[in-house]
Amino acid sequence: MGFRPQRVASWFRNSDNLLLVLTLASVSFGVIVGGLLRYAELNQGTIRYIGYPGELFMNMLKCMILPLVVSSLISGLAQLDGKTSGKVGSRAIMYYALTTTHAVILGIILVLLIHPGNPDLKVKHEASEETKVKRVKAEDKFLDLIRNMFPENIVRATFEQQETIYTGNGTNEKAVIQYSPGINILGLIVFCIVMGIMISRVGPQAKPLADLFKAIDLVITRMVSLVLWVGPIGIFSLIANKMLSVPDILATVEMLGWYMLTVIIGLLIQAFVTLPLIYFVAARKNPYTYLRGLGQACLTALGTSSSSATLPVTFKCLNEIGVDPRVTKFVLPVGTMVNMDGTALYEAVASLFIAQLNGISMGIGTVITVSITATLAAIGAASLPSAGLVTMMIVLTALGLPVEDISLIIAVDWFLDRLRTTVNVLGDAFGCGFVYHLCKDDLDTMPDQPNMDDVLKEHGVDIDEFHRQEKEALSRRQSEMRNGNGTNNILQQV
Repeated sequence: MGFRPQRVASWFRNSDNLLLVLTLASVSFGVIVGGLLRYAELNQGTIRYIGYPGELFMNMLKCMILPLVVSSLISGLAQLDGKTSGKVGSRAIMYYALTTTHAVILGIILVLLIHPGNPDLKVKHEASEETKVKRVKAEDKFLDLIRNMFPENIVRATFEQQETIYTGNGTNEKAVIQYSPGINILGLIVFCIVMGIMISRVGPQAKPLADLFKAIDLVITRMVSLVLWVGPIGIFSLIANKMLSVPDILATVEMLGWYMLTVIIGLLIQAFVTLPLIYFVAARKNPYTYLRGLGQACLTALGTSSSSATLPVTFKCLNEIGVDPRVTKFVLPVGTMVNMDGTALYEAVASLFIAQLNGISMGIGTVITVSITATLAAIGAASLPSAGLVTMMIVLTALGLPVEDISLIIAVDWFLDRLRTTVNVLGDAFGCGFVYHLCKDDLDTMPDQPNMDDVLKEHGVDIDEFHRQEKEALSRRQSEMRNGNGTNNILQQV
């Protein structure tokens, strides 16, 4: 058909397309500029200034997390009846268990086949203050996970969470429960799920409360759309800052090249084979068409390395794809907390890599231990940058490996963290599509189905323009049918 400038201009007039291109450009420029500025040997103060816009962008996204999760969960569940919400929840749990378990097994198989760890090449590093980590036991982390699901004070859960620490030495050592800074997102999710279901069951008397959270959800969604336009600047800043902060990229890559290759192969298989296949089995639709609509979320995850910070963008992408908001408002916030495919795979590979570096044989007991602890650690991992390094200690402790060996992989974690976060986000997004298509019949037969025009208005769509384009498309298809070549075109579009 040839190049048509009018079509290209029309494509760029779509704000979503323009934002996607700007975000992709910011990632590329961040890598290029950060790499070139390394030759300028900038001081730490200048590097900090380069990362300052990215810091502000992260703060704006994090600011949206709490109101977005609370309003989306409660408003979404309040629109579902008890039977439907039960089906949505059970399908979501089935998906989480399936993908996380597969990611761990895939990571174990790859690390055993490629065998990236060679004890002769192990380099002993003195852990700096930034790489020192506190002692963690697997059972304590698991108990903390359950403990945080049921916070004693829901207001306190908005800014602190509980964790187990050890005080004293030797025989005098004892475990103490303390509060640490950070949103207890798991406790809030459990509270909001129960509240949303109760609003749905109470019925008309609770409608004002449901309308309140629905209005908050709508306002926060609009605010997120505004923040996203700062994204290209923020992502450029974050990536350039990280490129400048790594002491010696070439030496680091040379030492850990096979380890990085193993993790990257596993993440690629999980992202482009496993997740699309699971979606195809449930939806019987082309998964790569669905994947194409998640480009903005993937690029934001790559730039921020935080699935929580990417959550608002993922919501926006799934709404544009056409996934029912009643599904995304339930599945996505829960998935962001417990469904960590990329993190699970990474922890399985990294722990066995360290075991190989220490010359420890891989028996069936070691493999089973890694499988269980990596799965639990991934579920308990915070959806924040480099959180996998903290939960990695659970797996290393279970294997009896030196925790200080984490310093070996610290240097490349900034890069792998971005890739595994992208896979985490893809896993959550595909999970929404999976659950939606399995529960679609139940959702479609609900009597309180919202009017389509109202839904479109909520997302800022010009109704008159939408219906005009719809009529033009119908007229064009009818014309193609009359010309005798429309059947193939229509089938291709389907």
